[in-house]
Amino acid sequence: MKRRFGLARVLTLGLLSGALLIPAPATVAEEPKQPLPMQELRAFAEIFGRIKENYVKPVDDKALLEYAIRGMLAGLDPHSSYLNEEEFADLQAGTSGEFGGLGIEVGLEDGFVKIISPIDDTPAQRAGVKAGDLIIRLDEKPVKGMSLEEAVGLMRGKPGTEVVLTIAREGEEKPLRITVVRDIIKVASVKGRLLEEGFAYIRLSHFQARTTDDMLKKLSQLKAESKEGIQGLVLDLRNNPGGILNGAVSISDAFLTEGIVVYTQGRDEASRLDFNAAPDDVLDGAPIVVLVNGGSASASEIVAGALQDHRRAIIMGSQTFGKGSVQTIIPVSKTAAVKLTTALYFTPAGRSIQGEGIKPDIVLSEVKVTRNEPDDATRIKEADLAGHLDNGNGRKAPEPEQPEPGQPAQKPTLDIEDDYQLSEALNLLKGINLYNSWN
Repeated sequence: MKRRFGLARVLTLGLLSGALLIPAPATVAEEPKQPLPMQELRAFAEIFGRIKENYVKPVDDKALLEYAIRGMLAGLDPHSSYLNEEEFADLQAGTSGEFGGLGIEVGLEDGFVKIISPIDDTPAQRAGVKAGDLIIRLDEKPVKGMSLEEAVGLMRGKPGTEVVLTIAREGEEKPLRITVVRDIIKVASVKGRLLEEGFAYIRLSHFQARTTDDMLKKLSQLKAESKEGIQGLVLDLRNNPGGILNGAVSISDAFLTEGIVVYTQGRDEASRLDFNAAPDDVLDGAPIVVLVNGGSASASEIVAGALQDHRRAIIMGSQTFGKGSVQTIIPVSKTAAVKLTTALYFTPAGRSIQGEGIKPDIVLSEVKVTRNEPDDATRIKEADLAGHLDNGNGRKAPEPEQPEPGQPAQKPTLDIEDDYQLSEALNLLKGINLYNSWN
């Protein structure tokens, strides 16, 4: 069995905004303390008192302080936030593979809720929500000015109820209104099949606590199905918004035999954490093509960056989202915690993905290709010409295998009309395999 890093230090939690969560470093060098800004603290106390005394409705002290904490964290970056008891429970539910909602990963951009990615086989994806969409209204409530937590709260609700998303989408002249029916979200994070004999396809829609085990089981199943074993793999991370850090590290390690997978670095050198690969490659060196796009974020970018830097896989598709910050969950009481951005993560070659993303080795646009109609009826071949010479010297090409009587003819597993990028990835794997067979 392959060693799995000793990641007991990693906090096994997911996040609806696609952040990665790891614990704070055990020791951090102390920085010189700055004196407290007394004038600003007096202003805070004055404003607190004015609200208590003059606001149109009575406000509880506890509620006011929570508002202040939320505002303080929201001012830092889109991923830092305060978690009350309910929100912390929702955070934990995100990694179990079953939770309530619409099935989207979200963040804030210019005051609007941005769809990082819809999750596979969820109400949002089935309704037509796409990565990059901006939600400008929830039902009839404008999103501008809401915190991310407030917006997520409005999207949650009883399964079977509807919420209308008013969406601004690039390329559309006017906003779209999409009705999504809330449901219990059960995320199957791993899917796979054989594209052709010897060539496997694995789709990872999310990084959860059990994703690596599920992927290894699926690969074992596909190896058993293929007479020639796995000669190449397409790993599909498109529209995968991330998840937990140890999932990203262990997925990468499944295909690597040594070296750093990813490292995190905060304000001080003492905060650096390295995550290393252990020996053994589950594919024994078979070539890999990783598909990514603008909806590939966070943990997906760790995997793509690690395999790219170690030259273990060819990255194909479009530039990824660029979510490269690390959030630490810091309990502040028995029922509340702070999610705080504490570090950035870096690929093995020292690249920060924050704001940049992973640039593919081969850039492919997301296009739809249609098949030309066959024209065999009108095309003339040599054999159709009167008096053509017979092929008497060479060997005839083998006839294609015919199905047994009563059995349907085999159809190709992959239809180019379904997925152009996937078909190109398969063609690349077949080309690599052919080239390797010549050497």
